[in-house]
Amino acid sequence: MSTAITYTAVGGPEVLTATEIDTPAAGAGEVAVRIEAVGVNPIDAKLRSGKRPSPPITAPRGVGSDAAGVVTAVGEGVEGFRVGDTVVVFGATGAYATDLVTTPEHLEPRPPQVSAAQGAALGVPVGTAYQTVRSLAVGAHDTVLVHGGSGSVGQAVIQFAVLAGARVIATTSDRRAARVAELGATPIPYGDGVVARVRELAPDSVTVAIDLAGTDEALAQSIELVADKTRIATLVRGADAAGLGIRAFMGGSPVPLTAAEQAWRAEAMPVTIALMAAGAFSVDLGPELPLTDAAEAHRLVEAGTDGKIVLVP
Repeated sequence: MSTAITYTAVGGPEVLTATEIDTPAAGAGEVAVRIEAVGVNPIDAKLRSGKRPSPPITAPRGVGSDAAGVVTAVGEGVEGFRVGDTVVVFGATGAYATDLVTTPEHLEPRPPQVSAAQGAALGVPVGTAYQTVRSLAVGAHDTVLVHGGSGSVGQAVIQFAVLAGARVIATTSDRRAARVAELGATPIPYGDGVVARVRELAPDSVTVAIDLAGTDEALAQSIELVADKTRIATLVRGADAAGLGIRAFMGGSPVPLTAAEQAWRAEAMPVTIALMAAGAFSVDLGPELPLTDAAEAHRLVEAGTDGKIVLVP
């Protein structure tokens, strides 16, 4: 038997239930994975609460997309994976579980330099960040303003932009400023005076702005600072982007990702894992809780707890 976290109605964290299920078996074209760590993403809580729309629930619904573990079975026709391989799971369905069956396109080999917790922390944050940096064509001649640089996506955006040769300025709390600076960005505080502080640091202009804060203030600051609106993107206020004349990559946007954007999100996984193995990319791990404490993990993520929250079966 296996354990999976499911819910049958949207609501608060308390709707999450640990359910005993038959251990899923890999069919043709599938891979079975014993999960060692699960990454908790804000989108998981938004879907559970109903803040992000999803189809009607007609059966117990699994939670989560990102994890890491060990391959336990390989279905007929699958190439590239063997029993015993350590893997990163991304973009899967029902990752809050002790066992998972998925298809090879949702798996990436995990080298020994990348722990299970680190691997589980990658999927949504690095896919979103890498695709955003690629979509905005960030390069060596850019100065990038990141609103909300200390979260998982913000930290990944900073690292990819720095690796691309850009200068990065990132808003953050005083508490998290040291981490933002460690990643290669210049930290500045949120709130009043951001535009003036940015202009003082970058008198030759900011060329790219990426919004992870989602506030009216952050969006207005981006528009004031960046002349080319096609190089302003929000990752959290997608529903409002078109009206502001800026870009959005998911975050509630009614515009789906393009084929190129989807390909970049998938490409992010092998790229990031290789960087991590070489010591050139890091993730900021936060609290680690048992899988059965998924409800508490959602309370923590909704409270803005520092670091990536990980569940361990």
